Amino acid sequence: RLFAHWEAVASTHRVNLPRDMAGPIAQMARHRHAREPVPYVSLSQHGKCEEAAYEERQYPAGKWACVTMGEPMYEQSISMSFMKLMRYICKENSVGCHLGMTVPVLNEIHLTKEGTELEREVLTAYYLPGEFQQNPPVPMDPEIHITERAPLRVITRVFYGMTTEETILREISLFWELLGSTDMVLQGTYIVASYENPSIPQRRNEIWFIRRA
Repeated sequence: RLFAHWEAVASTHRVNLPRDMAGPIAQMARHRHAREPVPYVSLSQHGKCEEAAYEERQYPAGKWACVTMGEPMYEQSISMSFMKLMRYICKENSVGCHLGMTVPVLNEIHLTKEGTELEREVLTAYYLPGEFQQNPPVPMDPEIHITERAPLRVITRVFYGMTTEETILREISLFWELLGSTDMVLQGTYIVASYENPSIPQRRNEIWFIRRA
C-alpha cells in the first residue's frame, strides 16, 4: 500500500517509481519523525501585524550530498534527484546503514536571462547529519557528490503547496515586490527549500534569496 501511494504521488510529477524504491520508502516511513534541522542563526525578521513576512539567516559551512538533474519539468528533476538521495540515505553508502534525514532539502535553481523561465538544470542538496559531517559516507551512486558548501547568508520567505515552475516563478516575483528594489541579493540564482515530503498537498517550502558576499 505504501509503495502504491508513492507511485501515485510520483505519477503527479510525471515520474515512474522504480520497484527498488520500496525499501528506501519503507525506511523513510519508519524514521519519519526523526528529522535533524540544518543548523542556522536567525539574523533578523521582518513583518507586518506580528506576522513574519521574511527572515534573514546565516547558515554555516557544511558537507552536503548533491545531485544535478536537467529533466523537462522542475518536479521531475527534484523527484529523480531525491530518489537517488533516498537510496544513499537509506543504505547505498560506504557504512551500509540509514544515515538519518535532515531538513530542509535544498533545490538550487537558475533563471534564464529573460527571467521568465527556470533553466533545466537543478541542483538538489541534502545536508549530512552532524555525526557524519567530519567523515561523510561515500555514495555508491557516482552521480551523487559530497560537497563542502561555503557559509550562506539568505533572506527567506515561506510558502505552501506544490513546487512547480509556475508556483516558484510566482513566489520569486512576490518576494521581489515585498523587498523592493535592492542589489544586496543575487538576481539569477535562488533556492527552493523543502521541509516535507511531496505527498503532503500543502507542504511547507521556502524561497531563499542569496545575499551577495
